[in-house]
Amino acid sequence: MRHPVPPPVVNLVSLETSTEYCSLAVSHGAQLFERSLHAGQRHSELALPLLRELLLQAGLDMPAIDGIVYGAGPGSFTGLRIACGIAQGLALARNLPVAGIGTLLALAADCGADKVIACLDARMGEVYHAAYRKSGGLWIEMHAPALYKPDCVPQVEGGNWVACGSGFRVHAAALARCYEDRLSRVDADAVPSAAAMLRLAQAVFASGQGVDAAAAAPLYVRDRVALKSSER
Repeated sequence: MRHPVPPPVVNLVSLETSTEYCSLAVSHGAQLFERSLHAGQRHSELALPLLRELLLQAGLDMPAIDGIVYGAGPGSFTGLRIACGIAQGLALARNLPVAGIGTLLALAADCGADKVIACLDARMGEVYHAAYRKSGGLWIEMHAPALYKPDCVPQVEGGNWVACGSGFRVHAAALARCYEDRLSRVDADAVPSAAAMLRLAQAVFASGQGVDAAAAAPLYVRDRVALKSSER
């Protein structure tokens, strides 16, 4: 169910665990506090202690929080479930709305460009890919998040696109062939951040589009997590 239009949301918690990094952010009015660290497989162990540190730094406690943001995906199956599960737990305990923000959109919003190809390594010889353009302060989805072989990603029109994400590191040669002279810059080390997701979610909550915690769900894109023995 949808929540009624709330008063302006000023205090948010954001969690992003779709990659090997554990990223959290807290907003207190116009102030934003964030932490990101390489977590490996320790996201579930590190997320709540990091959140407590950020709340302390922001001078907040959970009763002062107005909404919860989580990285919806695509990304690591386990990582997506961790962020979504923590968001649901925090929100259900306090009857708060939640907002899931796409990892590829967060990558695009964080790279300082208006035409962005966001691409994360999906393992198994594949990538998570999306393309966005910014117009009038809003992001327009040119290619929706989807799973591709690196040499089969969709084409984009025109030049001066900025490429970001681990897909451009792991599959650099194949993606370079696909996009040739269409790219002006590549940031292969960029990762989705909770801070970018929090900023994107502010408009979601302000327009009353936060959803009930029970409706929170990851965006998996892929329906399996490992190669068959015959495919290895």
